[in-house]
Amino acid sequence: MGVPGEGLAKGLAVTLKTMTRRSHTHQYPDVAPDLPPRSRGVIALLAENCTVCMLCARECPDWCIYIDSHKEEVVVPGAARPRQRNVLDRFDIDFSLCMYCGICIEACPFDALFWSPEFEYAEYDIRNLLHDKEHLGEWMATVPAPPAHDPNGEPAKEEATAAKRADGEPRAPR
Repeated sequence: MGVPGEGLAKGLAVTLKTMTRRSHTHQYPDVAPDLPPRSRGVIALLAENCTVCMLCARECPDWCIYIDSHKEEVVVPGAARPRQRNVLDRFDIDFSLCMYCGICIEACPFDALFWSPEFEYAEYDIRNLLHDKEHLGEWMATVPAPPAHDPNGEPAKEEATAAKRADGEPRAPR
């Protein structure tokens, strides 16, 4: 058991210590904040990498991603028949519904979605928070480059396989 009033004394000590310090105010609109590296702001889209697999929309817990596409035939010389590929028509994210969990970014197998540190996209009307693929693509310019690999670390599985093949090791049968 402690001394009666010990918690009260500790609380008052913290209060007095805080009261003697000078407060520091960030002048936000005039001075841009120093964001930590790889900070999350808004989701950016690299439309060239999107194959319209719909994994991001299916995994989204808020159902705030809307995707439309159509199939296009691609004629490959020497092929028996033309191939089909999906073409992205619409990719919208409703940021009024989004909870910024990042599941869509993690679920994307083709690296089409990225976190951008951009955070100044407030709107006066909630209907303007539905951003289309062109607007999402503009934020790709603010996406920072990925961190460099550790030179002393273990190489990635893909790099090790490529190095073995370059040394002349035969490819495994499929």
